[in-house]
Amino acid sequence: MRSFFVVKSRTIKIVIAMLIVVILLTVSFGGVQLAEVFFGYSTRKVPVYCVDTQNKQVAISFDAAWGADKTDGILEILKEYNVSATFFLVGFWVDEYEEEVKKISDAGIEIGTHSESHPDMAKLDAETIKTELTTSIEKIEKITNKKVELFRAPFGSYNNTLLEQAEDLGLITIQWDVDTLDWKGLSAQDMCSRVLDKVKNGSIILMHNNSDNILDGLRMILDRLTMQGYEITSVGELVYKDNFEIDRNGVQHKISD
Repeated sequence: MRSFFVVKSRTIKIVIAMLIVVILLTVSFGGVQLAEVFFGYSTRKVPVYCVDTQNKQVAISFDAAWGADKTDGILEILKEYNVSATFFLVGFWVDEYEEEVKKISDAGIEIGTHSESHPDMAKLDAETIKTELTTSIEKIEKITNKKVELFRAPFGSYNNTLLEQAEDLGLITIQWDVDTLDWKGLSAQDMCSRVLDKVKNGSIILMHNNSDNILDGLRMILDRLTMQGYEITSVGELVYKDNFEIDRNGVQHKISD
C-alpha cells in the first residue's frame, strides 16, 4: 500500500510540473513570456540598444516631438565640435517645423522617424503601425530627399509586430543604453554625470531637442566625451546595416562574412 502512495505521489508531481511548463510557455506578463524568465531564453524580438565594437565610438541622438526653440543651438554646438548626430522626428513635428527639418538635413545630420503621431505603437495593429511609419517617412524624405533608414519607437515601447513591420520597411529600430533624462529638467552637470557613468564603446545616448538644459548639457557632454577620446557619430554611422544579429540584451553584433 505504501508503495502505491509513493508512485501516486510521484505521478501527481510530474503532472503538476508539466502543467507549470505549459503555463510558462503560453502566459506572458508585461509583454514578456514567462518562459523567458524561467528557462533563460527569449522569444521576443529586440531592437538595437547599443553596438558591440572595439572602436571607441558612441552615437548621440535627439528625439523631437514638441517644440523647436533649441534646435538651432544644438546644430551650432554639433558644428562647433565637428561631430554628427541623429534626430528622430515625429510626423506632426515635421509638419510644424519644416524649416528646421531642412536645417537639420542641410547640416548633414541624420534623420530617422519617431512615428507620425507619437502613440504607444506596441498597442497598435500591424496596419496602423505601417501607416504611422510610412506617413512620417514620406514627409521626411519629401523635405530632405534622403532615405530614412532608422526608427525609434515612442516611449521606447515595442513588440514583435512593431519590429517586424519596421523591418519590412527596411528600418532598423533603435533604442538606447544611456539615458540623459534631460526631459526631467536635470542640470547640465547631472546629465553629463549620467552619461559618463554609463557610456562605453558602442553606446547610443538619448537626448531631446527641446529639454530645459539641453544646450549646456550637450556642450558639457561633448566636451567630456571628446576629452576621453570618444569619436561621436550618428546612429547610422555606429550601427551595422547588414550581416548583424541582436542578442537578448539588445546588443548588435557583426556577423563574420
